[in-house]
Amino acid sequence: MEEHVNDQLKRHLRRLATERPYQVVAGSAAALLLASGTGALLAAVDDDAPAPQRTTNAAVAEVAPRLDGAASRAQARIAAPLAAPSSAAPSPSATSAAPNPDLTASATPKKTTAKPAAPKPPSSKVLDYDYEAQSTYYYCGPAAVRNALSATGVDGTQDDLAARLGTTEMGTNSAYDTTRVLNEMVKGEPYRTRLIPGGAATPAETERLRADVVKAVSAGRGVVVNIAGDATDVDGGWHSFPGGHYIAVVGYRDSGRTVRIADSADPAVPAYWISTAALAHWAATRGYSA
Repeated sequence: MEEHVNDQLKRHLRRLATERPYQVVAGSAAALLLASGTGALLAAVDDDAPAPQRTTNAAVAEVAPRLDGAASRAQARIAAPLAAPSSAAPSPSATSAAPNPDLTASATPKKTTAKPAAPKPPSSKVLDYDYEAQSTYYYCGPAAVRNALSATGVDGTQDDLAARLGTTEMGTNSAYDTTRVLNEMVKGEPYRTRLIPGGAATPAETERLRADVVKAVSAGRGVVVNIAGDATDVDGGWHSFPGGHYIAVVGYRDSGRTVRIADSADPAVPAYWISTAALAHWAATRGYSA
């Protein structure tokens, strides 16, 4: 009986030696269990026969190196493909770093659109206006405003403008009133009041008057000036208004250094040229609307 069991065990172990590693492991466990069971069975039959137990263990020990060798060879065949180096080229996304968006943005110059420069005003310009002499001796204010408005294409009567200005027989109060009414009549309220408070205009005030006249006339608007005293025009004409007077500036030349005056006081001399410096001094202690 012992020989029969040993023969079966050997055949089983030889078959396991050709199986895959995981089957070898399972078979080894089964063989050990079978061997143990055989020893136990023999011990149960004859307690005085220990030799079969040694023979069975020897058979297992004899086959174990073969099993280990077979398992090692099978494991080597499985491990070889796993250990083989990969010949595939690395992915570009794995080897190259992603671009830094901050660096990319800073490297790209931002396009800036420069504002077009304002067109240079002409060196001379005279507005097309509708002259009208003042209808009363104290309507110089309404007449000057009316003549200036006519250059802008705005119509108005002297009586209507006198009511707006608050003009009385004492005249029109100040340049603040002419500025207010001009802005009521002209779209966009472009007029501003400029004062020359001293007894004579400073160079800065003269330059500001020149720039204001050029800007207004270039835009198609006349300027109203409140003057007092005497002045001489470029042709030698003498103009005297000791109690005050209003005139309209309707043009300029020499880049504003000389201005064209529409004067409602005398229809015989409706207009004349005067230097901007002389006009600035004439407006001293008063002001203008531009």
